[in-house]
Amino acid sequence: MKKIRIVWFAFGAGLALALAFRVAPAHATTADLQPIVGVWEGTIDPGAQPKKRIVVHISESQDGSLSGTIDYPDQETSGILITAITYKDLTLHVESTSIQCSYDGVLSKDSSEIKGTWKEGGGGLVLVLKRTS
Repeated sequence: MKKIRIVWFAFGAGLALALAFRVAPAHATTADLQPIVGVWEGTIDPGAQPKKRIVVHISESQDGSLSGTIDYPDQETSGILITAITYKDLTLHVESTSIQCSYDGVLSKDSSEIKGTWKEGGGGLVLVLKRTS
């Protein structure tokens, strides 16, 4: 009888650990997205053309997926839909097919800025996005 109790105890403890580890990654994924959620602003300098401010809005839906929009305040353009966005291991990738642009950057450890490359049309330009909210 004592052996049966020990077996059931071991089984119960093992099941509890298995469930704890199975649930943890889903929770960690949502927590990992939170540092990238917010409003980010930076300026690109295309050289011969005027500098252009870019504002990127990133939000997280209830299912944990990311979405967002892009604004060009100097051109009075806002709400350009981000059609693809991924964030993993501090690396952000954003695309918008409507304006044929993409951005690849890395979030700083303190979550205050993203350093990366903005591509629009052809070549790429350095863009540092700083958190505004």
